[in-house]
Amino acid sequence: MFALLTDRQWLWIAAGCYLTGVLFGTISLARHRRHSRVAMYAIIVAGYLAQTFGLLMRGRAVGGCPLGNAFEIFQFTGWSATALYLAIGATFRLSLFGYFTACLTLVFTLVSLNIPAWDAVRHTALLGGNPWIAVHAALAMFSYGVFALLTLSAAMFLFRNHSLKSKQPGGWFHFLPSVLDLDHMSVRLLTAGVSVMTLAIGVGWVYWRRDDAEVDHMKLLIVVAVWWAYVLTLVLRLAGRLTGKYFAWMCVAMFGLALLSLWPVNRSRHPEPRVRAAVSAPAP
Repeated sequence: MFALLTDRQWLWIAAGCYLTGVLFGTISLARHRRHSRVAMYAIIVAGYLAQTFGLLMRGRAVGGCPLGNAFEIFQFTGWSATALYLAIGATFRLSLFGYFTACLTLVFTLVSLNIPAWDAVRHTALLGGNPWIAVHAALAMFSYGVFALLTLSAAMFLFRNHSLKSKQPGGWFHFLPSVLDLDHMSVRLLTAGVSVMTLAIGVGWVYWRRDDAEVDHMKLLIVVAVWWAYVLTLVLRLAGRLTGKYFAWMCVAMFGLALLSLWPVNRSRHPEPRVRAAVSAPAP
């Protein structure tokens, strides 16, 4: 069955699973019920496996990590966020976290699938398949997945904080974790994201030191700027200078800027070698 479907068809199946999770959670909230975490977890696992199959087929087709265009970058970022949720979701036991994760990944998956221009042309391999750059790019995009989950926890904090400030703790706000739990989770996710991105830059530096001629200085400047902004946010939070809703809003705003940085980074890549994205015809 794996070979019978194209990569995009697998990704459409993943989108269908995530949509199922969103509908399941929304219906439960509309009925003022707490949805089953086990059922939500199973739905997200199904979507994650389908998305993994799709990305694996992409990787085999291009001979490397599937990060050759905006479509693959968004798919990989959503996949990374889901992978991290599946790894830590059961540990944190936060209500609605699976629901919000399904919403986030659904947006990444559906938006990228429905913009053909993002997948019109893709690179056959990152810088000729150099392993250092492949690891650097994969780690950098995985850190974006961590920052995506950080944005979710920050948004949940803002919703919960708003319900407390407005003295409206009822409705679906009742199912949100406490602001204290959400704040602790945000700090842990920010620390993890900064750590992964630091490792990504370190791996890239090993390669750039060996071949300075291949360094795209604009791309390097943008990546380091995003990394430094998150490092500064973490330092301010640990020092007690950035707390509460201000810290949460900063995390949300930072991720918006991080997503905007993907366009110049993606456009700065070498145009060759590249291939038309015809390995798999778009599924309806």
